[in-house]
Amino acid sequence: MRIVFKTSHDADIRLWKHGAQLFWYLLLLAAAVALPLLLDDFMLGEATNVLVWAIAGMGLMLLVGHAGQASLGHAAWLALGAYADTLLQTRAGLPFLMSLPLAAVISGLVAALVTLPIMRLHGIYLAIATLALSVLTEDIIILAEPWTGGVSGLFAPDIEIFGINFNRYTNPDGLYWLVLAITVLITLGYANLLRAPTGRAFVAVRDSEISARAMGVHVARTKTLAFALSAAVTAVAGALMGHMAGVFNNETFNIVISIYLLMMIVIGGLGSIHGAFLGALVIGFLPQAIALLRSALAGALGIGSITIPGLETAIFGAILVAFLLFEPRGIYGRWIVIRTWFELFPFYRRDMFRRQRSYLKTERMR
Repeated sequence: MRIVFKTSHDADIRLWKHGAQLFWYLLLLAAAVALPLLLDDFMLGEATNVLVWAIAGMGLMLLVGHAGQASLGHAAWLALGAYADTLLQTRAGLPFLMSLPLAAVISGLVAALVTLPIMRLHGIYLAIATLALSVLTEDIIILAEPWTGGVSGLFAPDIEIFGINFNRYTNPDGLYWLVLAITVLITLGYANLLRAPTGRAFVAVRDSEISARAMGVHVARTKTLAFALSAAVTAVAGALMGHMAGVFNNETFNIVISIYLLMMIVIGGLGSIHGAFLGALVIGFLPQAIALLRSALAGALGIGSITIPGLETAIFGAILVAFLLFEPRGIYGRWIVIRTWFELFPFYRRDMFRRQRSYLKTERMR
């Protein structure tokens, strides 16, 4: 049983609770760096894809998990990031080290402007508004054919940094390490944001807008900033998705991607950075697990192949429903319960993590 005594404000907001936790984080980072030495090119590409999904998950987690604002339209910011990054490189001639952060800034500014009219919406009404934004983005991509290529799409150039080419097929190790470095930087920035007054304002707005306003938090400004930062982080993931795909069009970033993103953070665990990574593991490797299981089943039955249209989507939906019914805290939430049981044993109480249906009377209709 480990008991952590916090004797100062700095101890309360530091990145890790104790030295043992820091050790495990460093060990995990070392294992991630060494992963190209252990996996073949195909599995390494899948690991890179998981990291990209984790970045997108952190972007949505910032908005939904910590700011408490529902969104079904984050595919729009993935698309904007991919198109902005590619156009800045192909049309403006900027290098990747400049186009990627500029794409994030552009997406953040557009998100701040677009979301200003919907700041007064809450819950399902806000989700519907963001859903409409995602659908509208697909139409805008088709209408802006001279810039976006329409249904034909755009070809993303190879990533070039100091003369080194980072291509998924010719240099998978280099691309993995590049995406890993970007993921680590975003994770550290996210963790430090939560320690800052801005991050605490996000959580205050999530828990109770009325209480946050009473404490001096400018709710509209906080929501706008949350949307902007969330869109900027998601745009980084979109740009990397574009480079990994090589070519993309309006169908690449459809409404299904937004649903997958939301499902990912719910399965991983809302309100935690860990949940974004755990959800990305599920989203990234579950299709491969389904394919392997389908091949094994076909071999056992002695038939060529088993093709069931919509099987992958149906399994994703079943997993989401199962988590909502039986484990609404997600994978990381379940791990917290297990860890707490071991830490407090034999003083653990069964009702310690029972969900409380409590809310302010003034917020019943929100």
